[in-house]
Amino acid sequence: MDKLFGTNGIRGIANAFPMTASTAMAVGCAVAHVLRRDHTGLNRVLIGKDTRLSGYMLENALTAGVCSMGVDAFVTGPVPTPGIAYLTRTMRCMAGLVITASDAPFNENGILIFDSQGCALGPEVEAEIESLALGGGVPAEALPTGPAIGRAKRIDDVKGRYIEFCKGTYPAGTNLAGVRIVLDCANGSTYRIAPDVFRELGATVTMIHSSPNGLNINRNCGTLFTGDLRKAVVENKADIGLSFDGDGDRLLAVDETGRELSGDMILGICARHLKCLGRLRGCKVVVTPDSGPELLRCLQVNGIEPVMAEPGARSLVERMKAVDAALGGDPSGHIVFRDLETTGDGIVTALQLLSVREVSGLPLSKLAPAIQQQATTAPDAFVSGIPLHLKDTSP
Repeated sequence: MDKLFGTNGIRGIANAFPMTASTAMAVGCAVAHVLRRDHTGLNRVLIGKDTRLSGYMLENALTAGVCSMGVDAFVTGPVPTPGIAYLTRTMRCMAGLVITASDAPFNENGILIFDSQGCALGPEVEAEIESLALGGGVPAEALPTGPAIGRAKRIDDVKGRYIEFCKGTYPAGTNLAGVRIVLDCANGSTYRIAPDVFRELGATVTMIHSSPNGLNINRNCGTLFTGDLRKAVVENKADIGLSFDGDGDRLLAVDETGRELSGDMILGICARHLKCLGRLRGCKVVVTPDSGPELLRCLQVNGIEPVMAEPGARSLVERMKAVDAALGGDPSGHIVFRDLETTGDGIVTALQLLSVREVSGLPLSKLAPAIQQQATTAPDAFVSGIPLHLKDTSP
């Protein structure tokens, strides 16, 4: 039997099942039908996308499906995935749909669905949507006619709303004046938003891979390829390089010497900082099976308990909720600050990393080695939850 949902939404080759226009329209119908039944309040769904060529086709199909159910579709154009999660919640929408395949090549695409609180749907709701979309669609008697059909509206001010949210996560009373930053936007959905966030906070910003044409998203750039960013940081004598993936929910960083910092290193730096501030509830951080032994030992030596989650972005957040953790993440740079966002957010993660640099007074090249040095002196790691078998990664 055909399936739609995987571990992180719907994903496939654009214009082949399941990422066809007809399937997208059926998904739009099913989402509006199922979530309207369980939602009281405003009849609206937010629809965003990244910069892939196929986004135009799928955006129109999803919009048609939503409107056919008597629900209004608010269309944003390219906005990072975490931006749609945030805006779905603040605009009181019943759901948020994001057309994206994250860090995959341009010829792939996908659909992520957030509920009214900006969180991933539970498996039961996904199963019901899948059953409707693949099993003949919404019953004919549920389709409205006349003035009850939904309207589509393009929302032009979402960029400004999300920029203000991101800036608000940086410590009050501080700014980025004098900080030189190189941004790699992966020719993706952060290209219009990330530079404004950092410039408005006072940074001097140099951009690379910020000219999307529908075909170049993630191509030799972004979190999958930091070579150009490492070179640009050194050439521009920058203080830090920040690399996002195509839909903006991941971050990798480059220090002022041109060395890449993995998601593990960023997570370790931020975990230690939050603990010092007294904001790491329960002194625990949620990690994944891919998390390296250096991170796990570093957490332990700092008195922080690593708690294991199953693979996948949704599993990470669900585990964080279950143990009431404020911080979690994986080596790819998908890091969740649960007191700030409901999902991974590359721009927000970058601002938290920069705040550590500001408070400590240390360059990034001094913060990352401290994590590694602590890791070598810590005992073997023990992770609560799923058993973890560490492998020796030394030369």
